[in-house]
Amino acid sequence: MAHSILELFPAGTTVDPDGTLRFAGCRVDDLAREFGTPAIVVDESALRARAREYRDELAARWPNARAVFASKAFPATAVQRVMVEEGLGLDVAGGGEILSALRAGIDPALLVMHGNAKTTEELQLAVDAGLGLVVVDNENDVDRLEQVVPDGRTQNVLVRLVPGIESSTHAHVQTGQIGSKFGLTAAAATQLIARIEASPKVTMRGVHAHVGSQIMDPAELAAAVAPLAELGEFPVYDLGGGLGARYTYDEHPASVAEYLDALIGAAREHLPASAELIIEPGRSMVNGSAMTLYTVTTIKRDARNFVAIDGGMGDNLEVAMFEQRYEGCLATRMDEDAAEDAVIVGRHCESGDVLIDPVRLPAPRVGDLLAVPNTGAYTHTMANNYNGYRRPPVVFAADGAARAVIRRETWEDLFAREV
Repeated sequence: MAHSILELFPAGTTVDPDGTLRFAGCRVDDLAREFGTPAIVVDESALRARAREYRDELAARWPNARAVFASKAFPATAVQRVMVEEGLGLDVAGGGEILSALRAGIDPALLVMHGNAKTTEELQLAVDAGLGLVVVDNENDVDRLEQVVPDGRTQNVLVRLVPGIESSTHAHVQTGQIGSKFGLTAAAATQLIARIEASPKVTMRGVHAHVGSQIMDPAELAAAVAPLAELGEFPVYDLGGGLGARYTYDEHPASVAEYLDALIGAAREHLPASAELIIEPGRSMVNGSAMTLYTVTTIKRDARNFVAIDGGMGDNLEVAMFEQRYEGCLATRMDEDAAEDAVIVGRHCESGDVLIDPVRLPAPRVGDLLAVPNTGAYTHTMANNYNGYRRPPVVFAADGAARAVIRRETWEDLFAREV
């Protein structure tokens, strides 16, 4: 039976006697009827619990610290609002994320802005809104800030360091190695810090480092602390994010507690006890709270058993971009034994549009519902309109009730920007 896959869904996910998956108290067939497929469905209680776990575990280890959700992982206003309500700050990486964070009710002082190629328009938005911290990636960031900050005001900044750590993750999400497009080497960072300290428009508050994403070993993340300390003593140290999230049976990332034990242990060894620490969880904050629900549209039992769904790389680019592995189940046939291996493919005109290869399932049928757990990170973020695909809704579910927080795109939406 498929019940072993429940370990990959949020706690509280169950199976009804007729073999139908129940997610956040909602039957998946009811969700499909009400919202259609594909649909990204978030267990709101699980999302809130994860936010509180990060908040509380961090405070227990370093009271002068804050968790700042990396919005790019799931930049929906409703998700950002949950983080705000649970007492977290937000990390934003572009003008749209600034505006959605403000719509979510964030205190602008709790916003941290990132980006290796910030535009003047985006920095103007940040300054006008009163963002708490802008992470300076290069000298041009300082040039633009000095242009847009009004006379008599200053903008607090952090300087981003390349810590010289090549992490054991996919090359596309490594950011801490020498040669990364993000941040500055120690020598260049030291020079920029001196410039900022002499500027009347920009105030030096501290330093930042980020090693990469989907990192399973917290020691690799903690290794960035010592290089930050070597830049000097500052009021603020932003230690980045990067903790890996679970996607498959075989993946076992460190827990939040294990991650923070390693990170804060390094902070106690290398950083001033009075400093404020910031961490920026993204993928590990949201991935496990969501699933994507699809309908099987086509089955081809030929050279291989191809099971095509009504979505694919239009709503999930993680496989094509990062070779991420997923698992899946036939969500109304959970009481049936697996009978065959299948390759789950998408509907888009690319051979790389493969979602799961392989997965063992009861013999699939057209019309089956396929549930894929652990799709909360970077799916909505990178959803696109390839082949005229309409991006799917985001649905919040809790205690047996569900509501759309982002509606499905309409055909008319596809042409809204044409002139």
